[in-house]
Amino acid sequence: MILLTLLASGFMLSADFAILNVALPEVGAGVGMAVTALPWIAAAFALPAAGFALTFGRMADLFGRRRLFILGMVLLTGASLLGGFATTPEVLLLARTLQGFATAFSIPTGLSLLTTTFAEGPLRDRALGLNGALLSGGFTIGALLGGTLVELLSWRAAFFINVPVALAVIVLTVALIPESRLPERPRLDVPGAVTVSAGLLALIYAIIEWNLIAAVIGIALLVLFWLIELRSPAPLAPVHILRRPSVKWGNYAGLLIFGMETGMIFLMTLYLQNVLGFSAFVTGLVFGIPGLAAVFAGVTAGRFIGRFGSRRVLVVGLTVQALATLPLAFLGSDPIALAILIAALFVGFFAHVSAIVAFTVTATSGLPNEEQGLASGLTSMTQQVALTVGIPILSAIAATQAIQTAGISLALIVNVTVTLVSVVFIWFGLRPRRGTAEEGVALPTSVEANAVEVVRDQ
Repeated sequence: MILLTLLASGFMLSADFAILNVALPEVGAGVGMAVTALPWIAAAFALPAAGFALTFGRMADLFGRRRLFILGMVLLTGASLLGGFATTPEVLLLARTLQGFATAFSIPTGLSLLTTTFAEGPLRDRALGLNGALLSGGFTIGALLGGTLVELLSWRAAFFINVPVALAVIVLTVALIPESRLPERPRLDVPGAVTVSAGLLALIYAIIEWNLIAAVIGIALLVLFWLIELRSPAPLAPVHILRRPSVKWGNYAGLLIFGMETGMIFLMTLYLQNVLGFSAFVTGLVFGIPGLAAVFAGVTAGRFIGRFGSRRVLVVGLTVQALATLPLAFLGSDPIALAILIAALFVGFFAHVSAIVAFTVTATSGLPNEEQGLASGLTSMTQQVALTVGIPILSAIAATQAIQTAGISLALIVNVTVTLVSVVFIWFGLRPRRGTAEEGVALPTSVEANAVEVVRDQ
C-alpha cells in the first residue's frame, strides 16, 4: 500500500501535466488570456517546479519527508481548486505557480520516501521501474484523454480532477508512511538555498525568454552557491556529493534524457499538425499509442538493471533513444512517414523510459538515507529543468531555417549528435572504480550504517 500511495501521486502529477498541455488553448480562452500569453501558463508552473526542487528535497532530509510530502499534496489541492475556479488570467497564473511549488515539494519527497522505504538493490530497482511505468502511463493517459475530458466537461476539470486523488493520497500517507528523523537538530543552509533557487529561476527564465541579463545573473548566483557550499559547515548540497560520478554523470544523463525527448515530441507535434495536417486529437493518438511501450519499459527496466547494471542500461537506453530519433529528421509528407514515425516512437519511448529508470537508480544509489532527499531533489531538479529548456533550445535551432521541415530536421540532427557524443562521456564517467559494487554506481551504504532513524508519529 505504501508503494501504491507514492506511485499514485506521481501518476496524478504526470497525467495532470499532460492534460493541461492538451487543454492549453481552452484554458487560456476560458479566462480571457491572449494567445501570445499562453506559454506563461506552462512557464508559471515550470519555474518554481525546477527552481525549488533541490531546496525542498534537502529540506525533506532535514525536517521530515512525510511532512513535506503531505504539505505538497495539501498545496496541490488548494492550487487545483483555485485554478478550477479561476476567472481571470492573474488568478490562473497564480494557481499554476502554486502547482509548481507543490510539484517541487511532492516529486523529490515522494521519490526519497520510495528510495528509503526499499533498500538499495533489486527491490528498489523494481519500485523505481514501476514508478517510471506509472509516470509514463500518466503522460499517455493524459494525452489520450485530455481532449476528451475537456470536450465532455470543461477545461476546469483538468484542475478539479486532482482534488479527490490528492486528498486520498494525504489520508493514506498519514495512515501508512512513517516519518523520518535525524539524530541531530537540523540546520538549513539558508544562503545556499536562496542562491541556488534564485540562480536556477534566473537561468531557466533566461532560456525561456532568451534574456542575456537573466542568464548572467543566474550563472553568477550559481557560482556564488558553489562557493557558499565549499565553506558552509552544514551545506545544502555537500560538494563531495555533487562531485560523485554517479551524481554528476547520472544527472547530466537525465538532462539529455528529458530535454532531448521533450524537444523531439514538440517538433513532431508541429510536423504532424503543420505538415501532415492532423488535428490535435489525432496527434494525441499518435503519441499515446506508442506510449504503451513506455509503460512496458517501466515494468521491465528494473529487471534489466538487476541483470546488466544501471550503467549499461542507461547508456544503451540513451543510445537507442537517439537512434530512434534519427529517422524522424528525414521524414517527408508521404503517407509512409506516419508509419515510420509510429515505429520510431515505439522504440524510442521504450528506450526513453528504460533510461529514466537507470538514471534515477544511478543518481540515488550509494548514498545513505539521510542524503536521499538531496539526491531525489537533484534528480527532480534535473527533470524539471530539462522539461523546461528542451523545447526552447531545439525550437531556436529549428527557427534558424526558413522552411519549417528543414528547421525540424536540423534540430533533430543536433539532438541526435549531442546525445551520441555525450553517451561516450557518460560511459567513461561512470566506469567502475575500486570499491564499487556495480558498474557506475558507488558501493551501497548498508542499512545498519544509515544515520536516519525512521519512527512513527506518536
